[in-house]
Amino acid sequence: MPLTPEQQAEIDALRATPRQTLRVVSDGMERHLYTAYDVLDHGFVRVIDYMGDDNAICQAARVSYGKGTKQVSQNEGLIRYLMRHWHSTPFEMCEIKLHVKLPVFVARQWIRHRTANVNEYSARYSILDREFYIPQPDALAAQSTANAQGRGAVLTGAEAERVLEILKSDSARAYDHYEEMLESEEQGQKLGLARELARMNLPANVYTQWYWKVDLHNLFHFLRLRADAHAQYEIRVYAEEICKLVADWVPFAYAAFEDYRMGGVTLSAKAIECIKRMLQGEGVTQETSGMSKGEWREFEGVIG
Repeated sequence: MPLTPEQQAEIDALRATPRQTLRVVSDGMERHLYTAYDVLDHGFVRVIDYMGDDNAICQAARVSYGKGTKQVSQNEGLIRYLMRHWHSTPFEMCEIKLHVKLPVFVARQWIRHRTANVNEYSARYSILDREFYIPQPDALAAQSTANAQGRGAVLTGAEAERVLEILKSDSARAYDHYEEMLESEEQGQKLGLARELARMNLPANVYTQWYWKVDLHNLFHFLRLRADAHAQYEIRVYAEEICKLVADWVPFAYAAFEDYRMGGVTLSAKAIECIKRMLQGEGVTQETSGMSKGEWREFEGVIG
């Protein structure tokens, strides 16, 4: 269960007590505020706070004191221009703070994005819950033979059942020993191991939680990498859930991001020259392109 009854009660209380404010608010994000959205088997993502909206991006770009007389279409056009030409600073004027519950091995991949402020649940001071990520059968895959950091065919039958059995039994045994070390007794005397030491016995699929605060520019960078089809499934599903939140928070900015970053490609000078030659009717091959085999293969993937 991703949320405890106490956490849900807190969320319900927060959503039931709206406050008047003079700050800029996003109607789309207000609908999501505090609500926890389930991810994986025990995880979730929820918005704790945010700052700014599409208008704030335009305001920063124009360095103005208000919306002025600019029309909505002009704001949308400006945001697309900023995204198209990699003007990042105006997007940094918007920020979001998320509460995320996730497996430790996903957190260790996530934390590589060092442009955010993070505060993680401390297992030095508190005891971790007995919650472990156990993949669904269709998420169990063999090692890819073509990609050293990717997955291959989905495991089936007895092999898949054996993997799930190992994951479940190892997780349960590790947590049993974790509890035993915390509360062990000998001859009536309590000899519990320090929490900061006992935690080292837990596997990387145990769940942790953190608050993660990031500006929109760096969030877009995170989403471009982690919501990509080639990203690891367990972090991709978190990124996809965040994408839904961002699309409602800053719809113009997210649409531009989808168009230019997620749906667009970056071409080298050699690739652009090849396209010009092709448009002029010239036959271009890898040997005459000036590209390596790898570059040419990727170029062919772009032009179809």
